[in-house]
Amino acid sequence: MALDPRSDDTFDDPERVGVLSVVMPCYNEAATIDIVVKRVLESPYTGELLIVDDGSDDGSVDLYRGSVDPRVRVVTHPTNRGKGAAVRTGLAEVRCPFVVIHDADLEYDPKDHGSLLRPLLAGDADVVYGSRFVSDQPRRVLYFWHSIGNRFLTLVTNAVTNLNLTDMETCLKAFRSDVLVDLELIEDGFAIEPEITIKVARLNLRIWEVGISYAGRTYAEGKKIQWTDGVKALRAIARHGLLTRR
Repeated sequence: MALDPRSDDTFDDPERVGVLSVVMPCYNEAATIDIVVKRVLESPYTGELLIVDDGSDDGSVDLYRGSVDPRVRVVTHPTNRGKGAAVRTGLAEVRCPFVVIHDADLEYDPKDHGSLLRPLLAGDADVVYGSRFVSDQPRRVLYFWHSIGNRFLTLVTNAVTNLNLTDMETCLKAFRSDVLVDLELIEDGFAIEPEITIKVARLNLRIWEVGISYAGRTYAEGKKIQWTDGVKALRAIARHGLLTRR
């Protein structure tokens, strides 16, 4: 059997086991969260899993309240506040030296955590983005206009930050935990993605990209982002980008 190029077997140093906090925002993901949690906890990198229940009403995280696995913690928003609010809540709680944001759906694969960690562990990067567009890993073919929208928002963000990212909108981002305190994030919705990028650029942090796999889902399968979120992202780029000089 061929070795998975993203396999954690390439990093078997015991000092690297459990170095990663996984922040998992969750809103009504009962159909997928069990599989995702299992995969995250199977990774030797996972030191803790912070599930932020953002006002779910489908019992998404009920199973994990008081989990027998000491690595699992659940933080609850009484009402739905948005993806960005859930991410901010989770990032404020991390305890491990590195952190990755990983959604509670099946679009991203925890096997890619090792690839994101490599530049961080080597001391080359402060932030690593998992790009869906520079990867030789499998990627589900879906919506043309979503792809155009992602690339356009990435282009505009690059223009105001002087970066050359290929996938600003990726939900799979990893950080050195000690840089989080300086980000001062405020966005509650999906606009947190350009906000993170703009504020990372403002701090002159070292940013790397690695290719990842992507199993995008349809709206029938639970995809939540809408075209209006693209408009909100543009507003966030204008709002936060005006403060950025690189």
